[in-house]
Amino acid sequence: MGGGLVRSLGGWAQVVSLRRRRIKAAHDDRILGSGEFVEGLLLEADRRERETLRFRGKVQDLGSLARRIGKREGVGEWELRSGVRRGKVSRVRRLFCQVAVGWLGYPGAEVARFLGVTTSAVVRAAHSESHPEMEKYL
Repeated sequence: MGGGLVRSLGGWAQVVSLRRRRIKAAHDDRILGSGEFVEGLLLEADRRERETLRFRGKVQDLGSLARRIGKREGVGEWELRSGVRRGKVSRVRRLFCQVAVGWLGYPGAEVARFLGVTTSAVVRAAHSESHPEMEKYL
């Protein structure tokens, strides 16, 4: 059925009543909810889009990102790409996935090919609990 103003308010009678009283209500045909809810959702979507686009201009290649993160965390790029499952290497690989996929917008499949792991492993790592100092790598 979709959302929109008519359905959110419960019918045309409520829409006409608001218009007669010159009350404006935010609406979007894709969203079912009150005007406040719609405004909040659209503001959040806009904020996320700006955040994503801000990082798009600065995207670096995966090799440079791996070297930068590895150097700071004390793990070589070759270890990161080797499939080693030691605690520290796994933690740094997870951080790499979070930055590359979650912040820089790389596709999981591309990161997986770079690391030599499965796409599923990359996506799980990217969506796991974030590293507390992740933003220093952006």
